[in-house]
Amino acid sequence: MLPVILVACQGDSDSTRAPDSLCSPDPPFAEPPEAPYTAAPDSLARHELPEWYDDAKFGIMIHWGLYSVPAWAEATLDPEIWVTPFMLILFGHEWYKKNPYAEWYSNTIRIKGSRAQEYHLNTYGADSVYADFQTLFEEQTARWAPGQWADLFREAGAKYVVLVTKHHDGFALWPSNVEHPLRSDWCSRRDYVEELSAAVRSRCMRMGLYYSGGIDWTFEPKVIEDLQDFITSLPGGPEYAAYVDAHWRELIERYRPAVLWNDINYPTAAEPFELFAHYYNTVPDGVVNDRWALIPGLIHHDYITPEYRALSEISEKKFETVRGMGRSFGYNRNEGQGEYLSAEELIHQFVDVVSKNGNLLLNVGPMADGTIPREQVERLQAMGRWLNTNGEAFFGSRPWVRAEGTTARGMPVRFTQRIEDGTVYATVVGSVSDGAVTIENFPERPSHVGLLGFEAPLNWSSDNGSLHIMLPGNLPERPAYSFAISGIGRTE
Repeated sequence: MLPVILVACQGDSDSTRAPDSLCSPDPPFAEPPEAPYTAAPDSLARHELPEWYDDAKFGIMIHWGLYSVPAWAEATLDPEIWVTPFMLILFGHEWYKKNPYAEWYSNTIRIKGSRAQEYHLNTYGADSVYADFQTLFEEQTARWAPGQWADLFREAGAKYVVLVTKHHDGFALWPSNVEHPLRSDWCSRRDYVEELSAAVRSRCMRMGLYYSGGIDWTFEPKVIEDLQDFITSLPGGPEYAAYVDAHWRELIERYRPAVLWNDINYPTAAEPFELFAHYYNTVPDGVVNDRWALIPGLIHHDYITPEYRALSEISEKKFETVRGMGRSFGYNRNEGQGEYLSAEELIHQFVDVVSKNGNLLLNVGPMADGTIPREQVERLQAMGRWLNTNGEAFFGSRPWVRAEGTTARGMPVRFTQRIEDGTVYATVVGSVSDGAVTIENFPERPSHVGLLGFEAPLNWSSDNGSLHIMLPGNLPERPAYSFAISGIGRTE
């Protein structure tokens, strides 16, 4: 085991409190497993995906830090197109020079000739350095109210939240007792992690934590201009390994996160299997993502994390699509309605992701003072209103025998099911009209068909392998319509 590094940005933490229930602000404590996990791969493989995570379907990720002060990136490149190995191998230099991720500001402003560099010089001057944003961030966050965030996330229908505790700039959003060997005081005085964790848990949501284990520009300041730079910029050596291991262990002990969301890579010298065993023994129903190796999924994980994309078919392995509402994770002042997906498009993506055995982890990028931009609030509220009516088709669901279908008018249909009673849900993505909807290639014959949001059963008929459903009058306009179909699903 690597030594734990001691005291730097000191902060108080009371890790002795125990909650009475899930809806408690206190860090959750659980009895350790009867057979403790060890660092052996076969021992870690015993850890089953917890039901809460499989049921959750919708989570919120938050990118908020020093990069939220300048909040600047070009907004021309679309990650849905660019974040693929093919594009980054062939056109990586263009991606990094025009990086749409505002949280990469510290790197992009160091690329000669980039518009971000030009913006930084014109706005802050040639003598300004990225570290100067620490004071500005701490000043602007003085009135931040974490409860308002948590209220919004619950209103949106989210079941869990993942906060970025340390991004690639290395700045920690909690008063860490782990000393940074190269830069003193590179962490916050205020415990943003504890405050948000308490607010989220008080509202009956789970709290997870993100940590950039693979990149830290305070240890390796190399400018990343292409994919080769990216690979060679990963800090190594025992000093960094000890630092990240101590950080993760501090986060586990202090906050008991429901999710360990590591990014990019993790030093092998930090013994990730030892960390996983410690985590599972501390938080038995926690989950670990797949980004602990440069190629995701090479070592132990509970689920996979495609970025800005869904999968084409039902995945046997649980996955979590992670994306921003626009083209950045951190707040980017250059993004407007044209860069954001509409609320309808986000709902459609959620429907598609869940039908294929996924969760949607939708990012929120607050301004430096904690204000969540109006465009993001509106989309979260729209998601919440829709889920309030249609959530039954998704929360707690599992994939059906197939994920996709179409209507006679060519509208996409996505299927989910509830194992406990065998109800299958067919969600028509888009508007339905003309008083009826026909789902094609549907040979199953149900016993009952209903529409979520309406109490009365619907009239239906089945012929030639299609299901014809008569719609109620005065049907309100919705982004998608979920039909509950009984008598055809499997039960346990």
